[in-house]
Amino acid sequence: MKKLRVCHLSTVHSAFDVRIFHKQCRALSAAGYAVDLVARCDGDNDAHGVRIHGLPAAGSRFARMTATIWKAFRVAVKLDARIYHFHDAELIVVGLLLKLLGKTVIYDVHEDVPSAIVNRTWIPRLLRFPFALCCRIAEGIGAVFFDAVITATRAIAGKFPQHKTSVVQNYPILHELVQPNQTPYQERPSHIAYVGGITQVRGIREMVQALSLVPTERDIRFVVAGAFEPAGLLREIKNISGWERVDFVGWKSRPDVSRLLDTCRAGLLLFHAVPNHIDAQPNKLFEYMSAGIPVVVSDFPLWREIVAGAQCGLLVDPLDTRAIAEAVTWIIEHPAEAEEMGRRGRHAVRDKYNWSLESHKLLDVYKRLTDDVG
Repeated sequence: MKKLRVCHLSTVHSAFDVRIFHKQCRALSAAGYAVDLVARCDGDNDAHGVRIHGLPAAGSRFARMTATIWKAFRVAVKLDARIYHFHDAELIVVGLLLKLLGKTVIYDVHEDVPSAIVNRTWIPRLLRFPFALCCRIAEGIGAVFFDAVITATRAIAGKFPQHKTSVVQNYPILHELVQPNQTPYQERPSHIAYVGGITQVRGIREMVQALSLVPTERDIRFVVAGAFEPAGLLREIKNISGWERVDFVGWKSRPDVSRLLDTCRAGLLLFHAVPNHIDAQPNKLFEYMSAGIPVVVSDFPLWREIVAGAQCGLLVDPLDTRAIAEAVTWIIEHPAEAEEMGRRGRHAVRDKYNWSLESHKLLDVYKRLTDDVG
């Protein structure tokens, strides 16, 4: 029997994005779908049963939002898939065009994009609210016509029609970030980690400044993996007190992240309290938990529910550098209690916060859509 062809689209994310490729596309391929992925990549590729159609890196955001989107649409049309599943708000117009061509279309909402736009530093301040409003309107129009909306959190789902919206949360793949022969927790150096996009509102300044308040005799090192945005932020942060205790290692592959976390005693996630963060469920929070290390995170109500509920870390005001320093110092000075926190976090991921459970929700959406169209 010929496999049903589905096509995922993104102009913002790389082809090997964790949610798009490693979770959704691979789950669909394993379930028997013929899966195409149109996304940023150096050339075409085949991996884990997924055919990747590479989009060239755009020279600017304007080029990405014009020429790259048009190229993605043309490639998508040629593939003639049964279901199109796109992952970026800037592709809403592509989704609408595909609907006009009679295709089944899914909009996957990773974040509250209009709220995020308000904090985009690259957008002139006076234009942020109008852009956010336009995005909200575009999402509302799209939701009327698209066949399904998938959101990464329950909070985002509340902004879309209930009857066509499903929540597929961005929980980690079990055991992906666990080394086969883990380094015993209390034998690890006094390293703490941050992994992910590095921006002002994700707390990089406060995390680095907090290091200057940690007792020097503790010899704590802060390992930072990811990319600074904008790039000039790196030069700025290098000049503040605390940077001398930072090991910036740049972007890391998934296996490298696993090895990095195996050398650390805690994971930091200290996002500022902006609208797009308060109800977010960052993948990195659950990845730290899955790796078996305690977390130090922003004290938001939802994050408190997760972290305090699992008793797997400490919650602090993300703008209070002294509180951050005290939390990090406590973890280093109480290795037995910290190790137990990490163990409880891993058990919470095993029992509740994992992709194995979420993937069934994704497959249910696809089954419903294919049953509806016959």
